[in-house]
Amino acid sequence: MSRLRVLFCDDERPLQEIMRAELTRLGHEATVFGEGRLALKALEKDHFDAAILDLRMPGMTGIELLEHLKRVAPDTEAVVMTGHASMETAIEAVRLGAFDYITKPAKMAEIEAILGKIAEKRDLKNANLALQTRLQAVEGPNILVGESPAMRAVHRLIATVAPTDTTVLINGETGTGKELAARTLWMQSRRAAKPFVPVNCGALSENLVESELFGHKKGSFTNALLDHKGLFEVAGGGTLFLDELGELNKSIQVKLLRFLESGEVRRVGETSPFRADVRVLCATNRDLRQMVQDDDFREDFYFRINTFELRMPALRERREDIVPLAGHLLNRAAGRPAGVPCQPLSAGTIDLLLNHSWPGNVRELANAMEYAHILSGGGEILPEHFPQGVRNPSGSLSLRAHPVESTPRTLEQIEMDHILRALDRNGGSKSAAAAELDISLKTMYNKLKVYGDKDRRAG
Repeated sequence: MSRLRVLFCDDERPLQEIMRAELTRLGHEATVFGEGRLALKALEKDHFDAAILDLRMPGMTGIELLEHLKRVAPDTEAVVMTGHASMETAIEAVRLGAFDYITKPAKMAEIEAILGKIAEKRDLKNANLALQTRLQAVEGPNILVGESPAMRAVHRLIATVAPTDTTVLINGETGTGKELAARTLWMQSRRAAKPFVPVNCGALSENLVESELFGHKKGSFTNALLDHKGLFEVAGGGTLFLDELGELNKSIQVKLLRFLESGEVRRVGETSPFRADVRVLCATNRDLRQMVQDDDFREDFYFRINTFELRMPALRERREDIVPLAGHLLNRAAGRPAGVPCQPLSAGTIDLLLNHSWPGNVRELANAMEYAHILSGGGEILPEHFPQGVRNPSGSLSLRAHPVESTPRTLEQIEMDHILRALDRNGGSKSAAAAELDISLKTMYNKLKVYGDKDRRAG
């Protein structure tokens, strides 16, 4: 087990000595106190990974100490100890933010197991921070690139709304960087130290979307074998980003509207709601106003999420950003740190980049730069290094070759060929292809999955 700095607080002197010895034996650094006020002073001055607190102590109770701990040392995981007669108090402690509780007389094996979970959580958090640091070194800052008038307006709006808790609706064509705009909002907000949880609403199963967002209680439906934390709980204190918002059905829209108005969430199978401190950001490439008129989207929900609207411009509207953005994306494809000069772009390449219409926007440009980097072998980027769909936009860029066959094809094969060609025309964007074909994004995902499964079996 990883070494932890553990604070132990209990007014029973024999138990203090036992815990001091046992925690040290397990390899931890133990600091022991007999009353809450001394423990609180230590928490204010020093860092502890875990604090084990008795609930029944003279003077400051364990609950009072826990409440103070959550304010002065929010990263310290609290474990409360209680007798069987105080189980309701222990459950209340967990609701206040305790990591877990132990009933007296405590077994050392149980304490060891809980400390092991705390160590795993801490090590995972540190590993994630290290990974983010390495990614920053490779990809550069996770920021919106562009100094065009359209992008300067976006930056100004983000700087204005980020410090608030206002719900933001981000509009824009597919591939324009709506999720990156949401991440930028989060990074400039007071919630930047808390989670950012992105959700692709179009990829959620219609039968499980409520459970995924709000959680469920064990036994609330078939296969609900355990209690399940919803994404609102996962994002606690942070930001929940609902992408492809137009794909949610009206029943889920009602529940989201209830949260936005009350701040309360109710798990599937439970009767009592709980409060969730979460900021909600939304994004869509669909015309929600038109969907409201067509009765495909709730009007009250639309007006509630549209408190502050942010539109991401298409790449063709910000052509002065194309070349610097291409250099940034080329560096990312090559794995170069931010600030390092990118591979040189020939004059012909710059003309090609500026003259292409980029229907797939920044996503299409990113794919094109990665493709060109691979073909260039690290040298100067030439026009011939780009995909045919960029060099010859009027031609057909195929994701898969479909030769003319002498034998008749099934209706399913013809349908899939039609879907793949729509994906080709839209730069690989599933949402844009689904809109062109007038099918839902869920239908698109399901058909591609069926096609992929059959293709693998055939191979």
